[in-house]
Amino acid sequence: MGHGANAKEAIYMLLAERLNQMPVGPVINKNLMEILYRLYNESEAMVGSKFPGAPVKLDQIAGATGMAEDELQTTLNNMAYKGLVLPLPTPDGLVYMLNPMVVGFFEFTFLRMDKPEFVDLKEMAELFEKYFEDKEVRQGLFGSEPQTHRTLIYEKVIPYAVQTEVMTYEKASEIIREAGYWAIGLCTCRHKASHLGKTCQANMPLESEIILGDMARLSVQVGWAREATMEEILQILDQAEKLGLVHTVDNVLNKPAYMCNCCSCCCELLDTIKKFGISAAQPSNFIPALDKESCVNCGICADKCPIDAIKMHDIGNCTEVPEVNENICLGCGVCANSCGSGALTMFSRPVKYTPPDDAMDLQRRIAMSRGM
Repeated sequence: MGHGANAKEAIYMLLAERLNQMPVGPVINKNLMEILYRLYNESEAMVGSKFPGAPVKLDQIAGATGMAEDELQTTLNNMAYKGLVLPLPTPDGLVYMLNPMVVGFFEFTFLRMDKPEFVDLKEMAELFEKYFEDKEVRQGLFGSEPQTHRTLIYEKVIPYAVQTEVMTYEKASEIIREAGYWAIGLCTCRHKASHLGKTCQANMPLESEIILGDMARLSVQVGWAREATMEEILQILDQAEKLGLVHTVDNVLNKPAYMCNCCSCCCELLDTIKKFGISAAQPSNFIPALDKESCVNCGICADKCPIDAIKMHDIGNCTEVPEVNENICLGCGVCANSCGSGALTMFSRPVKYTPPDDAMDLQRRIAMSRGM
């Protein structure tokens, strides 16, 4: 009994170590192990622990694990349904990639439209909440360099003078139009929060996770999400802006897979910035500037800022004016969009940021920053 238990623990520790070796690797602690025990059965944990670093075919995984291919195929199918691996079609056939925690099996646990039978979502929400309380964990998952997410400015507040200079990858609507295929899932963070008894203060519906392109096709095929029209997706974008949410997307130049509409009450990304002071999202190429003559000192911009990057500063005579902390400002445009007097407007940052080419390039750069 004791020997068997020790052998099982060893398999799960090997899995944890394998996940930790990924570019965005989770910190190994007791809380992580509790999560892995519930998401992976023992066979899946063994397969995950021996997964090669790059996407590989079935026969290569069979060679690494020693499993018969028919048995392994069943295991991989189950792991794909759980969001533990990604099956990726290529011109040379299907390959499989081990999913990290973020962006990975954390999201796939909660974005799915169906109620999974393999896990208790309330228990998982509590376990992830406990795991995320650790600043070291947050730094490892959300504080990578470069960041895994980037911010998109509200297009309606882009200055007219630079409209022609703004690239497609900076515009949420253009990213959506270029995707070619769309799906909608449940917002991971709001869904997790709902199992903790929390309600989104912004009143954004749960069904608001935007999935794009090839990932949308996979999500519909596996059953995580439902197919959507481009018009539906653009409506979600519009609704999010009316509610003052932040648009974020994968930090890639080409073919982003997800677009989130983040609220300050539920979003793990924004909470990482606000609560832990970790730069969890690449800012947009814009920054707000204040025209003091037009400002009516109402403080709405400070109230609306989702990460508290704007504070009201006392300048004497019982007068407060907004001050923008440019070191943490995401350049989302929420403040400018809510400014009734037009005193806050968005301007181009002096240095323009260009994202990594694609997901592989992003992961390569993160790995290099970790000395991997």
